[in-house]
Amino acid sequence: MSFKFFDKLSQDFSELLNDKKDYNVVIEVDKEENKKSFTAHSVVLRYRSSYFDKELENAPTSENHIKTIIKPNISVQIFEIILKYIYGGIVNIENTDTKTIYELMVNANELELKELSVKLESYLIESKASWLRTHFSLIYHSIFNNNELEGLKKFYNDIIVKYPNLIFESEDFASLQETALISILQRDDLKVDEIKIWDYVIKWGIAQNPTLPTNLEEWSKENFEAMKITLQQCLPLIRYFHIPGEYVWEKIKPYKKILEKQLWDDLTQYFMYPNKPVKSIILTARIVSTPELPSRVNEPFSTIINNEEHVAELSSWIDRKSTTYSLSNIPYEFQLILRGSRDGFRPKTFWEICNGHAGTIVLAKVAGTDEIVGGYNPLTWDNSTKGGYMETNDSFIFSLKNGNIQNSILSRVIDSIGALSYHDSNDQNTDGPWFGHNEFMMKSRVFDFAQDDFCWCHYDPGLHYYEKPIRTTNDFFSIVDYEVFKIIKKR
Repeated sequence: MSFKFFDKLSQDFSELLNDKKDYNVVIEVDKEENKKSFTAHSVVLRYRSSYFDKELENAPTSENHIKTIIKPNISVQIFEIILKYIYGGIVNIENTDTKTIYELMVNANELELKELSVKLESYLIESKASWLRTHFSLIYHSIFNNNELEGLKKFYNDIIVKYPNLIFESEDFASLQETALISILQRDDLKVDEIKIWDYVIKWGIAQNPTLPTNLEEWSKENFEAMKITLQQCLPLIRYFHIPGEYVWEKIKPYKKILEKQLWDDLTQYFMYPNKPVKSIILTARIVSTPELPSRVNEPFSTIINNEEHVAELSSWIDRKSTTYSLSNIPYEFQLILRGSRDGFRPKTFWEICNGHAGTIVLAKVAGTDEIVGGYNPLTWDNSTKGGYMETNDSFIFSLKNGNIQNSILSRVIDSIGALSYHDSNDQNTDGPWFGHNEFMMKSRVFDFAQDDFCWCHYDPGLHYYEKPIRTTNDFFSIVDYEVFKIIKKR
C-alpha cells in the first residue's frame, strides 16, 4: 500500500515559487508594453517542461549564476497562471474569460506543457463550443501552425465538411495554411462536388504564386512547374476519377502539365474505356449530400421589402458606409433562405433551416402597421448550443423606412458581449432569433410566431446592448410575415 500526499506537495512547491532565496532563473515577459520579470528554479523548469530544458541550455548566465530567458510574446496574466501550474500543478479558470483560456492553451502548447494544453483543449471543445464557432476564422487559421491541437483541428474540420463555404468562400481562403487545406481534402465526407474542389485547389495554388501570369495561355514551363511544386501535397487527394468527363476536359486539361503524366493518361483512358484497368490509384468517391434547400422558382424576392432601396441601405450598414450605396453599386446579393409564409412560422423551423448559415438579415413585417423591423447577424446560427449570449461587434438592429414610416433607424451594438442570444434545443420550440436584451426578439407561446402576439422590441434604458430603440413602444406584437436572407458578396 502506498500513501499519496499530492495536495501537501503541491502546496509546498507553490510556496517555493514565492521563495526568492535560491532562485537561479529570471524569465522576462513582455507583451503589449506590460513588462514583468519572474524568478524560478532551473531544476523545476527542466523537469516540468522540455521547452525550458532546451531554453536553459542556451540561456545567458550572469556573474551571479542567474540565467535569463526572454518571452516577449506572452502576457503577464497568462504566464503567471502557467508558472503556478509548473510549480503547483493547479490551474483555476473558474472566473477566466474564454479568450484568455484559449490563449493559455496556445501558450501552454508552445511551452510543451502537453498535459495542460490537452486539458484546456478538451475543456474548450466540451464547454465553449459556441465561442469556438463564433471565432471560427481567427482560430482555424492559427491552430495549424503546430503539430498539436488535433482535437480542435477535428472540431473545426467537422464543421467545414458540413459547411465548406466557411473556408472555401471566405475572404482569407488564399492565406490558409497548406496543412489545413490538406486536412480538409483528406476528408471523405467533404460535401463539395469534386470539380469544385479542383477549382478551389487551383485558386489556392495560384494565390501562393502571385507572380504567375493572369492569362493561363501565357504560362511558361517554369510557371507550371512552380504550380506543380506548390500543390504536390494537395493534387494526390483529389478524386479525379469521380469528376464527369466534360469537366475533366474543360477544367483539368488546361492544367494537365501539373499532373503526373501517368495520371493524365489514365484519366483519358478511363473516360474512353471505363472498364479497362488503369495504373493510377482510384480514390473512393466522397459522400456528397444533396442541397439542404432545394431551389424554388416563381416566387417573389421578398414579401416584406419590395424595392432595391432597402437592399442598398442594408448593404451600406453592413459595410459601415456613411452614405447609402447607389442602386447600381450594391455589393451584395440577398439570398432567401427562409420565409415564414412559405416554410412555416414555428421557431424550431428557424433553427433547422438557418443552422450553419453566417452573415444573415432577419426581417419581420409588424401586423397592422407599416413597420419593418429586423437584425443583422454576422455570425453563424447554431442549433447545437446549450444556449447563451454570442459576442460580436458587427451586428445591428433596425427599422426600415416604409409607408407612413418616414425614416429608417439603425441601432448598432454597443456592448458586444450580449449582441445575440442563442437557445438550447428545448427553448428552440418557442424562441427564434434574439438580438440583445430583448431589443429585437422573436418568441412564441404557441410555437407559432404569426399566431401569437409575442414578438418584442423592448428597450430597457438600464440594460441594453444596442445604442437606441427601433420602435416607439415596448409592446409585444404579432407579424404578418418574416424572412431570413443570406448576404453574399457579388463576384
